[in-house]
Amino acid sequence: MSVEALLRELGREPRIGTSSVRRTAQLLRLFPGARFLPIRGNLDTRLRKLDAGEYDALVLAAAGLNRLEQQARISALLPPEACVPAPGQGIIAIEVRAADARVRDIVREIDDRTAAAALAAERAVVVRLGGGCQMPIGAYASIDDGRLALTAVVVSVDGIRAARADASGAASDAERVGNDAAELLLARGAADILREVERARATAEGLQP
Repeated sequence: MSVEALLRELGREPRIGTSSVRRTAQLLRLFPGARFLPIRGNLDTRLRKLDAGEYDALVLAAAGLNRLEQQARISALLPPEACVPAPGQGIIAIEVRAADARVRDIVREIDDRTAAAALAAERAVVVRLGGGCQMPIGAYASIDDGRLALTAVVVSVDGIRAARADASGAASDAERVGNDAAELLLARGAADILREVERARATAEGLQP
């Protein structure tokens, strides 16, 4: 289903389940009349709530649905230009002890260098912006024939303000590409948006009057 068909299917005021600030901020621009409702629990729990009619749609990571063999539950794929994924979305990481050279060498044999380069670019955006997992920051890198293309976005919680940037370069220089995108975001007002998010969160948590 295309985004346009999805918009028609859900109507003007759908109840959309997501606990992601980043997704809500971006999708408010697509669904200005939607009610975004928090949802918790594992995948089975969330799908049961959808099937019970508590939501009209859920926004979930396709990577997770694919890994759990729930591809049939995917009604529509949101393209990155509509909703930029979280940095590192879908990445699988293996943690090893720093001094365990033998295990580190074993793990290195199954390392996906393409995925690692994409992650390095996406992480560089977050590091430069000083953001975290609860900030409305999206970053998505793709690699084709050794060239890396990165799209990054910072959106205000209400979806009204947005800074967007695209950068590209050699996959071997992934971190620099990420830093270039972050600098463009900062030049386009990303820092102001993130400060507003931090102030709103502090107020909600009672950390300031």
